[in-house]
Amino acid sequence: MDASWTHTTVLLQEAVDALLSNKPVMAASAMPGTGATYVDATFGRGGHSRLLLARLGPQDRLIAFDRDPAAIAEAAQIADPRFAIRHQAFSHLGELPPASAAGVLMDLGVSSPQIDNPERGFSFRFEGPLDMRMDTTRGESVAEWLATAEVQQIAEVIRDYGEERFAGPIAKAIVARRQERGPISSTTELAELVAGTVKTREQGQNPATRTFQAFRIFINAELEELQQALEASLTVLQPGGRLVVISFHSLEDRIVKQFIAKHTREVVDRRAPDWMLAAKAPVMKLKALDRIKPSAAEVAANPRSRSAVMRVAERTVAT
Repeated sequence: MDASWTHTTVLLQEAVDALLSNKPVMAASAMPGTGATYVDATFGRGGHSRLLLARLGPQDRLIAFDRDPAAIAEAAQIADPRFAIRHQAFSHLGELPPASAAGVLMDLGVSSPQIDNPERGFSFRFEGPLDMRMDTTRGESVAEWLATAEVQQIAEVIRDYGEERFAGPIAKAIVARRQERGPISSTTELAELVAGTVKTREQGQNPATRTFQAFRIFINAELEELQQALEASLTVLQPGGRLVVISFHSLEDRIVKQFIAKHTREVVDRRAPDWMLAAKAPVMKLKALDRIKPSAAEVAANPRSRSAVMRVAERTVAT
């Protein structure tokens, strides 16, 4: 791997501490001679997984998921019988046995090696193919999608996933460019077109930032994947098991925040008769525990961590 493509794991110690802080309780509930199973649902370049393996016991297990072939290749370097990697998106979390995990960790978004490798097409800073797929072995690239998408669809994606107020003009410019000179195929072509369309932007932010974010989230169905994975975690986690989620932009964090809030409330059906309410008292599925931001020292050492938010919750009951 190119040295410039290395990845600094965000909130490394904090995430592992949060995931394992209930380990004595979980170990006590395990069968004699067996350990606990933890899940790194987004392996990336393995920072969290490696620290977890260093702190887990000899009977414990770690199962990781990732859909990026480069991440799978990195995971193959871990020679530890307690570790297993699945070449799947983390929305497949629900394929694990019910109540089998003592903890689930999700580190969302795109990794530094993905951003910094021009061939992946995630960054407007480098000339490269306009791809942006997390899993390069399947699915449609951004360039392929833009070759046929209509103005309204492109505008909706840029607005909804990029929170871009110039979504309409950008979409029209993309289609006009396609009609005049053919589809956009490179990152710099797209970045230059957006820069020529967006006349004002926040100080220090590239005009293409929101558009690139929107296309990446859309082409990988990132928000839908997150929602599926969060719902699956309720089934996979044991009572007392920890859910730890690190997000990097407001769209992700809003989904995580609302999911935890939804399942930490005791929901009462006011239409149900009193005898039914008494027979089946409402229960909470999660208990919110913490919200953690990177320290000033971490942000200074790794500026890409500045937008990170880590939320921690605990599974309360089996359903």
